[in-house]
Amino acid sequence: MPKWTADQLPSMAGVTVVITGAGGGIGLVTARELARAGARVVLAVRNVDKARRAVAGMRGDFDVRRLDVADLDSVRAFATSYTGAVDVLINNAGVMDIPAARTAQGLDVQTATNYFGPFVLTNLLLPRLTDRVVTVSSQLHRFGRLDLDDLDWRTRKYNGLAVYEASKLAVVLFSLELQRRLTASGSHVRSVIAHPGVARTGLVTHSPLRFVNRLPFLVQDVEHGALPLMYAATQDVPGNAYVGPDGLFGFTGSPLVRKPSRAGLDGAVAKRLWQATAALTGTGI
Repeated sequence: MPKWTADQLPSMAGVTVVITGAGGGIGLVTARELARAGARVVLAVRNVDKARRAVAGMRGDFDVRRLDVADLDSVRAFATSYTGAVDVLINNAGVMDIPAARTAQGLDVQTATNYFGPFVLTNLLLPRLTDRVVTVSSQLHRFGRLDLDDLDWRTRKYNGLAVYEASKLAVVLFSLELQRRLTASGSHVRSVIAHPGVARTGLVTHSPLRFVNRLPFLVQDVEHGALPLMYAATQDVPGNAYVGPDGLFGFTGSPLVRKPSRAGLDGAVAKRLWQATAALTGTGI
């Protein structure tokens, strides 16, 4: 069976896609290819000037707007100021294994970027979404451990990689509960998870795992890393599908619907996580 590529994207004419963190890396590649297929792409980014330079000269319809997904005030401001249609939301922005820091709201920066921000943004845009939400996770979610009484890492000792793993497990459980709620309400909107495998980006800059960028058999370029996001955003996949590379351990390869960890399919924990996140962020109650 032929491997799926960006050349197989369907026509996206008339479709509006909002992508967070699309100023570089797999987010920018995804934005470029969806725009090439005819989509109107809204790049929701921290650095507006950088994103405008990145898309300058690219073919397509781009709208660059400021959004710092770690700052919940910025998330709310974006959701309020952007009044246009949203067919597809791609929660792509993320950080990995960074030093401990707090946001303007006092939240852990890494968890806020990877999970709290996408949770709030999705809930705020949901009434206007027509097709699907794609949220980016990682195969490292399989090692994640959640403490529902300490989602914000206030009582536990901070460990950058453990925080990353936990935030990506939270993303998988968020999708599970979101899809349950969508289905229960009779909505046709889908929640889908994508992961890029191991892609050669700047994500691992702060991590001891940055050595993987020097191992070609374990890592793929950003062009291939972006394919699961494009596939998840455009193909007829079921709700809560987990899309990632088809190669060994899901590190590299072509997009394929696979399964997340067993912990990521725990519906009871997903409900409790939603409730705890809603209480912490004041959104999604």
